[in-house]
Amino acid sequence: MKEETLKTVIEVLQKSKQIAIVGHKNPDGDAVGSCLGLFHFLKNRGFNVTVVMPNDFPDFLKWLPGCDTIINFEKHLEEVTTVIENAEVIFTLDFNALNRTGGLGEVLEQAEAKFIMIDHHQQPDDYAVATYSDVTMSSTCEMVYHFIEKLQGKNEITPEIATNLYAGIMTDTGSFRFPATSATTHRVIAHLIECGANNSEIHQNIYDTNSPDRMKLLGVALNNMTILSEYNTAYITLSQKELDDHNFKKGDTEGFVNYPLSIEGIIFAVIFIENKQESITKISFRSKGTFSVNEFARSHYKGGGHTNAAGGKSDATLTETVSEFISILPHYKNALNHVS
Repeated sequence: MKEETLKTVIEVLQKSKQIAIVGHKNPDGDAVGSCLGLFHFLKNRGFNVTVVMPNDFPDFLKWLPGCDTIINFEKHLEEVTTVIENAEVIFTLDFNALNRTGGLGEVLEQAEAKFIMIDHHQQPDDYAVATYSDVTMSSTCEMVYHFIEKLQGKNEITPEIATNLYAGIMTDTGSFRFPATSATTHRVIAHLIECGANNSEIHQNIYDTNSPDRMKLLGVALNNMTILSEYNTAYITLSQKELDDHNFKKGDTEGFVNYPLSIEGIIFAVIFIENKQESITKISFRSKGTFSVNEFARSHYKGGGHTNAAGGKSDATLTETVSEFISILPHYKNALNHVS
Protein backbone atom coordinates (compact mmCIF):
# COMPACT_ATOMS: atom_id res chain seq x y z
CA MET A 1 0.00 0.00 0.00
CA LYS A 2 1.32 3.43 -0.93
CA GLU A 3 2.17 5.76 1.96
CA GLU A 4 -0.16 8.42 0.53
CA THR A 5 -3.04 5.93 0.53
CA LEU A 6 -2.25 4.87 4.10
CA LYS A 7 -2.17 8.50 5.23
CA THR A 8 -5.61 9.10 3.71
CA VAL A 9 -7.01 5.98 5.38
CA ILE A 10 -5.70 7.04 8.78
CA GLU A 11 -7.11 10.56 8.38
CA VAL A 12 -10.53 9.25 7.32
CA LEU A 13 -10.72 6.74 10.18
CA GLN A 14 -9.69 9.34 12.74
CA LYS A 15 -12.75 11.43 11.82
CA SER A 16 -15.25 8.57 11.63
CA LYS A 17 -17.12 6.10 13.83
CA GLN A 18 -19.87 4.59 11.65
CA ILE A 19 -18.42 2.11 9.18
CA ALA A 20 -20.05 -0.18 6.63
CA ILE A 21 -18.14 -3.01 4.95
CA VAL A 22 -19.53 -4.27 1.64
CA GLY A 23 -18.74 -7.40 -0.38
CA HIS A 24 -19.68 -8.26 -3.95
CA LYS A 25 -22.76 -10.04 -5.28
CA ASN A 26 -22.67 -13.83 -4.91
CA PRO A 27 -20.01 -13.60 -2.19
CA ASP A 28 -17.26 -16.23 -2.15
CA GLY A 29 -14.82 -17.19 0.59
CA ASP A 30 -12.51 -14.27 -0.10
CA ALA A 31 -15.34 -11.72 0.00
CA VAL A 32 -16.88 -13.08 3.20
CA GLY A 33 -13.54 -13.74 4.90
CA SER A 34 -12.06 -10.32 4.10
CA CYS A 35 -15.19 -8.46 5.19
CA LEU A 36 -15.46 -10.36 8.47
CA GLY A 37 -11.74 -10.19 9.16
CA LEU A 38 -11.79 -6.40 8.78
CA PHE A 39 -15.07 -6.24 10.72
CA HIS A 40 -13.55 -7.87 13.82
CA PHE A 41 -10.41 -5.72 13.60
CA LEU A 42 -12.26 -2.40 13.36
CA LYS A 43 -14.87 -3.43 15.93
CA ASN A 44 -12.12 -4.29 18.40
CA ARG A 45 -10.69 -0.81 17.82
CA GLY A 46 -13.97 0.76 18.91
CA PHE A 47 -15.70 1.51 15.60
CA ASN A 48 -19.39 0.84 14.99
CA VAL A 49 -19.17 -1.60 12.09
CA THR A 50 -21.77 -3.37 9.94
CA VAL A 51 -21.07 -5.91 7.20
CA VAL A 52 -23.42 -5.91 4.21
CA MET A 53 -23.68 -8.44 1.41
CA PRO A 54 -25.77 -7.88 -1.74
CA ASN A 55 -27.28 -11.38 -1.49
CA ASP A 56 -26.88 -14.72 0.21
CA PHE A 57 -23.71 -16.84 0.23
CA PRO A 58 -22.98 -20.58 0.45
CA ASP A 59 -23.80 -22.56 3.59
CA PHE A 60 -20.23 -23.88 3.81
CA LEU A 61 -19.12 -20.34 4.77
CA LYS A 62 -21.82 -19.66 7.36
CA TRP A 63 -19.79 -21.02 10.29
CA LEU A 64 -17.17 -18.26 9.93
CA PRO A 65 -16.90 -16.06 13.06
CA GLY A 66 -19.24 -13.08 12.74
CA CYS A 67 -21.43 -14.48 9.94
CA ASP A 68 -24.52 -14.03 12.06
CA THR A 69 -24.00 -10.23 11.99
CA ILE A 70 -24.01 -9.91 8.18
CA ILE A 71 -27.03 -8.15 6.69
CA ASN A 72 -28.34 -9.43 3.34
CA PHE A 73 -29.49 -6.59 1.05
CA GLU A 74 -31.91 -8.82 -0.89
CA LYS A 75 -33.69 -9.82 2.32
CA HIS A 76 -33.34 -6.58 4.31
CA LEU A 77 -33.37 -3.77 1.75
CA GLU A 78 -34.54 -1.00 4.08
CA GLU A 79 -32.15 -1.93 6.89
CA VAL A 80 -29.17 -2.03 4.54
CA THR A 81 -30.19 1.27 2.93
CA THR A 82 -30.25 2.89 6.38
CA VAL A 83 -26.82 1.43 7.21
CA ILE A 84 -25.35 2.86 3.99
CA GLU A 85 -27.02 6.24 4.49
CA ASN A 86 -25.67 6.53 8.04
CA ALA A 87 -22.15 5.32 7.27
CA GLU A 88 -19.29 7.79 7.40
CA VAL A 89 -16.90 5.34 5.77
CA ILE A 90 -17.71 2.47 3.40
CA PHE A 91 -15.10 -0.20 2.75
CA THR A 92 -15.62 -2.09 -0.50
CA LEU A 93 -13.78 -5.41 -0.44
CA ASP A 94 -12.97 -7.92 -3.19
CA PHE A 95 -14.52 -5.88 -6.01
CA ASN A 96 -13.58 -2.65 -7.77
CA ALA A 97 -16.75 -1.45 -9.53
CA LEU A 98 -19.99 -0.62 -7.73
CA ASN A 99 -22.06 -2.50 -10.33
CA ARG A 100 -20.52 -5.71 -8.95
CA THR A 101 -22.97 -5.40 -6.05
CA GLY A 102 -26.11 -5.70 -8.18
CA GLY A 103 -29.03 -3.59 -6.97
CA LEU A 104 -27.06 -2.46 -3.94
CA GLY A 105 -24.86 -0.45 -6.31
CA GLU A 106 -27.63 2.13 -6.78
CA VAL A 107 -27.75 2.69 -3.02
CA LEU A 108 -23.96 2.94 -2.81
CA GLU A 109 -23.86 5.51 -5.60
CA GLN A 110 -26.10 7.79 -3.51
CA ALA A 111 -24.01 7.42 -0.35
CA GLU A 112 -22.32 10.48 1.17
CA ALA A 113 -19.71 8.36 2.95
CA LYS A 114 -16.05 8.24 1.98
CA PHE A 115 -15.16 5.00 0.18
CA ILE A 116 -12.06 2.90 0.82
CA MET A 117 -11.38 0.10 -1.68
CA ILE A 118 -9.32 -3.01 -0.95
CA ASP A 119 -9.18 -5.33 -3.94
CA HIS A 120 -6.93 -7.46 -6.14
CA HIS A 121 -8.87 -7.50 -9.43
CA GLN A 122 -7.74 -5.75 -12.58
CA GLN A 123 -8.81 -2.31 -13.83
CA PRO A 124 -10.39 -0.70 -10.73
CA ASP A 125 -12.94 2.08 -11.03
CA ASP A 126 -12.19 5.48 -9.51
CA TYR A 127 -14.83 5.94 -6.78
CA ALA A 128 -12.79 5.74 -3.57
CA VAL A 129 -10.83 8.38 -1.65
CA ALA A 130 -8.33 5.63 -0.85
CA THR A 131 -7.71 2.72 -3.22
CA TYR A 132 -5.53 -0.19 -2.15
CA SER A 133 -5.35 -2.24 -5.35
CA ASP A 134 -2.78 -4.93 -6.06
CA VAL A 135 -3.40 -7.50 -8.81
CA THR A 136 -0.36 -9.51 -7.77
CA MET A 137 -1.94 -10.44 -4.44
CA SER A 138 -3.35 -13.92 -3.91
CA SER A 139 -6.57 -12.64 -2.39
CA THR A 140 -8.28 -9.68 -0.79
CA CYS A 141 -7.89 -11.47 2.55
CA GLU A 142 -4.11 -11.32 2.17
CA MET A 143 -4.47 -7.61 1.42
CA VAL A 144 -6.58 -7.08 4.55
CA TYR A 145 -3.79 -8.75 6.54
CA HIS A 146 -1.26 -6.27 5.11
CA PHE A 147 -3.76 -3.44 5.67
CA ILE A 148 -3.97 -4.40 9.36
CA GLU A 149 -0.17 -4.62 9.42
CA LYS A 150 0.13 -1.09 8.03
CA LEU A 151 -2.22 0.15 10.75
CA GLN A 152 0.16 -1.33 13.33
CA GLY A 153 -2.38 -4.03 14.17
CA LYS A 154 -0.48 -7.32 13.72
CA ASN A 155 -0.54 -7.94 17.46
CA GLU A 156 -4.32 -7.35 17.46
CA ILE A 157 -5.10 -10.31 15.18
CA THR A 158 -7.47 -12.50 17.17
CA PRO A 159 -8.43 -16.10 16.38
CA GLU A 160 -11.66 -14.73 14.80
CA ILE A 161 -9.72 -12.44 12.46
CA ALA A 162 -7.16 -15.14 11.69
CA THR A 163 -9.83 -17.74 10.89
CA ASN A 164 -11.66 -15.48 8.45
CA LEU A 165 -8.51 -14.34 6.65
CA TYR A 166 -7.12 -17.87 6.44
CA ALA A 167 -10.40 -19.15 4.96
CA GLY A 168 -10.42 -16.45 2.28
CA ILE A 169 -6.80 -16.94 1.29
CA MET A 170 -7.25 -20.72 1.18
CA THR A 171 -10.33 -20.60 -1.05
CA ASP A 172 -9.03 -17.91 -3.44
CA THR A 173 -5.72 -19.69 -3.95
CA GLY A 174 -7.30 -23.10 -4.55
CA SER A 175 -5.74 -24.35 -1.32
CA PHE A 176 -2.49 -22.50 -2.08
CA ARG A 177 -1.90 -23.99 -5.55
CA PHE A 178 -2.67 -21.06 -7.88
CA PRO A 179 0.21 -18.97 -9.33
CA ALA A 180 -0.53 -15.89 -7.20
CA THR A 181 0.34 -17.87 -4.07
CA SER A 182 3.67 -16.34 -3.11
CA ALA A 183 6.26 -16.93 -0.42
CA THR A 184 4.73 -13.94 1.36
CA THR A 185 1.32 -15.63 1.19
CA HIS A 186 2.73 -18.63 3.03
CA ARG A 187 4.36 -16.38 5.65
CA VAL A 188 1.00 -14.68 6.19
CA ILE A 189 -0.71 -18.06 6.52
CA ALA A 190 1.90 -19.19 9.05
CA HIS A 191 1.26 -16.11 11.18
CA LEU A 192 -2.50 -16.59 10.97
CA ILE A 193 -2.08 -20.14 12.29
CA GLU A 194 0.05 -18.74 15.11
CA CYS A 195 -2.78 -16.27 15.82
CA GLY A 196 -5.32 -19.06 16.23
CA ALA A 197 -6.52 -20.16 12.79
CA ASN A 198 -7.08 -23.93 12.92
CA ASN A 199 -6.02 -24.86 9.39
CA SER A 200 -7.32 -28.44 9.30
CA GLU A 201 -10.66 -27.47 10.85
CA ILE A 202 -11.13 -24.61 8.36
CA HIS A 203 -10.38 -26.92 5.42
CA GLN A 204 -12.77 -29.53 6.73
CA ASN A 205 -15.59 -27.03 7.34
CA ILE A 206 -15.32 -25.64 3.81
CA TYR A 207 -14.38 -28.61 1.66
CA ASP A 208 -15.59 -31.70 3.50
CA THR A 209 -19.28 -30.84 3.85
CA ASN A 210 -20.57 -32.07 0.49
CA SER A 211 -24.15 -33.24 0.22
CA PRO A 212 -25.00 -36.31 -1.88
CA ASP A 213 -26.87 -34.00 -4.28
CA ARG A 214 -23.78 -31.85 -4.83
CA MET A 215 -21.58 -34.85 -5.54
CA LYS A 216 -24.12 -36.19 -8.04
CA LEU A 217 -24.33 -32.75 -9.66
CA LEU A 218 -20.55 -32.82 -10.06
CA GLY A 219 -20.97 -36.15 -11.84
CA VAL A 220 -23.50 -34.57 -14.21
CA ALA A 221 -21.16 -31.63 -14.83
CA LEU A 222 -18.22 -33.89 -15.70
CA ASN A 223 -20.43 -36.04 -17.90
CA ASN A 224 -21.46 -32.87 -19.76
CA MET A 225 -17.85 -31.82 -20.34
CA THR A 226 -16.79 -31.22 -23.94
CA ILE A 227 -13.13 -31.15 -24.95
CA LEU A 228 -12.06 -29.00 -27.89
CA SER A 229 -8.52 -30.27 -28.41
CA GLU A 230 -7.90 -27.94 -31.35
CA TYR A 231 -8.09 -25.01 -28.92
CA ASN A 232 -6.72 -26.72 -25.78
CA THR A 233 -10.11 -25.90 -24.29
CA ALA A 234 -12.79 -27.75 -22.34
CA TYR A 235 -16.19 -26.54 -21.24
CA ILE A 236 -18.97 -27.77 -18.96
CA THR A 237 -22.68 -26.97 -19.15
CA LEU A 238 -25.35 -27.21 -16.46
CA SER A 239 -28.98 -26.54 -17.30
CA GLN A 240 -31.56 -25.19 -14.88
CA LYS A 241 -33.29 -28.59 -14.95
CA GLU A 242 -30.08 -30.35 -13.99
CA LEU A 243 -29.61 -27.92 -11.11
CA ASP A 244 -33.22 -28.35 -9.97
CA ASP A 245 -33.03 -32.13 -10.22
CA HIS A 246 -30.16 -32.05 -7.72
CA ASN A 247 -31.69 -29.55 -5.28
CA PHE A 248 -29.13 -26.90 -6.18
CA LYS A 249 -28.08 -24.51 -3.43
CA LYS A 250 -25.84 -21.45 -3.74
CA GLY A 251 -22.21 -22.56 -3.81
CA ASP A 252 -22.88 -26.11 -5.04
CA THR A 253 -21.00 -25.52 -8.31
CA GLU A 254 -18.03 -23.86 -6.59
CA GLY A 255 -14.81 -25.27 -8.04
CA PHE A 256 -16.42 -27.30 -10.83
CA VAL A 257 -14.75 -25.15 -13.49
CA ASN A 258 -11.30 -26.17 -12.24
CA TYR A 259 -11.69 -29.87 -13.06
CA PRO A 260 -11.04 -29.62 -16.83
CA LEU A 261 -7.69 -27.91 -16.16
CA SER A 262 -6.45 -31.19 -14.67
CA ILE A 263 -6.70 -32.77 -18.14
CA GLU A 264 -3.40 -32.97 -19.99
CA GLY A 265 -3.15 -30.28 -22.64
CA ILE A 266 -6.13 -28.19 -21.45
CA ILE A 267 -5.24 -24.58 -20.68
CA PHE A 268 -8.69 -22.94 -20.96
CA ALA A 269 -11.70 -24.17 -18.96
CA VAL A 270 -15.22 -22.76 -18.89
CA ILE A 271 -18.48 -23.60 -17.16
CA PHE A 272 -21.85 -22.32 -18.41
CA ILE A 273 -24.67 -22.38 -15.85
CA GLU A 274 -28.25 -21.61 -16.80
CA ASN A 275 -30.05 -19.24 -14.43
CA LYS A 276 -33.68 -18.93 -15.47
CA GLN A 277 -34.62 -16.78 -12.49
CA GLU A 278 -32.32 -13.99 -13.73
CA SER A 279 -32.75 -14.94 -17.42
CA ILE A 280 -29.00 -15.23 -17.90
CA THR A 281 -26.29 -17.80 -18.44
CA LYS A 282 -23.59 -17.44 -15.79
CA ILE A 283 -20.06 -18.18 -16.92
CA SER A 284 -16.82 -18.91 -15.08
CA PHE A 285 -13.45 -18.96 -16.85
CA ARG A 286 -10.13 -20.48 -15.76
CA SER A 287 -6.80 -20.74 -17.55
CA LYS A 288 -3.19 -21.76 -17.21
CA GLY A 289 -0.18 -19.70 -18.18
CA THR A 290 -0.44 -16.36 -19.92
CA PHE A 291 -3.85 -16.73 -21.56
CA SER A 292 -5.92 -13.93 -19.99
CA VAL A 293 -9.46 -14.96 -19.18
CA ASN A 294 -9.90 -11.49 -17.69
CA GLU A 295 -9.51 -9.96 -21.15
CA PHE A 296 -11.65 -12.69 -22.70
CA ALA A 297 -14.48 -12.11 -20.21
CA ARG A 298 -14.30 -8.33 -20.56
CA SER A 299 -14.30 -8.50 -24.35
CA HIS A 300 -17.22 -10.88 -24.79
CA TYR A 301 -19.20 -11.48 -21.59
CA LYS A 302 -19.56 -8.26 -19.56
CA GLY A 303 -17.19 -9.63 -16.96
CA GLY A 304 -13.62 -9.71 -15.78
CA GLY A 305 -11.41 -10.75 -12.90
CA HIS A 306 -7.84 -12.04 -12.99
CA THR A 307 -5.52 -13.31 -15.70
CA ASN A 308 -6.29 -16.94 -14.82
CA ALA A 309 -9.72 -16.66 -13.18
CA ALA A 310 -12.67 -14.56 -14.28
CA GLY A 311 -16.42 -14.52 -14.60
CA GLY A 312 -19.08 -13.18 -16.92
CA LYS A 313 -22.63 -13.60 -18.11
CA SER A 314 -24.74 -13.81 -21.23
CA ASP A 315 -28.33 -12.73 -21.79
CA ALA A 316 -28.71 -15.49 -24.38
CA THR A 317 -29.94 -19.01 -23.68
CA LEU A 318 -27.55 -21.70 -22.55
CA THR A 319 -27.45 -23.28 -26.01
CA GLU A 320 -27.00 -19.93 -27.76
CA THR A 321 -24.26 -18.90 -25.34
CA VAL A 322 -22.28 -22.09 -25.92
CA SER A 323 -22.66 -21.75 -29.71
CA GLU A 324 -21.44 -18.16 -29.54
CA PHE A 325 -18.47 -19.21 -27.39
CA ILE A 326 -17.44 -21.88 -29.89
CA SER A 327 -17.70 -19.35 -32.73
CA ILE A 328 -15.35 -16.98 -30.86
CA LEU A 329 -12.61 -19.53 -30.18
CA PRO A 330 -11.03 -19.50 -33.70
CA HIS A 331 -10.02 -15.88 -33.06
CA TYR A 332 -7.94 -17.10 -30.09
CA LYS A 333 -6.51 -20.25 -31.67
CA ASN A 334 -3.02 -18.86 -31.93
CA ALA A 335 -3.02 -17.58 -28.35
CA LEU A 336 -4.40 -20.86 -27.02
CA ASN A 337 -1.79 -22.91 -28.84
CA HIS A 338 1.20 -20.81 -27.86
CA VAL A 339 0.69 -20.27 -24.14
CA SER A 340 3.80 -19.95 -22.00
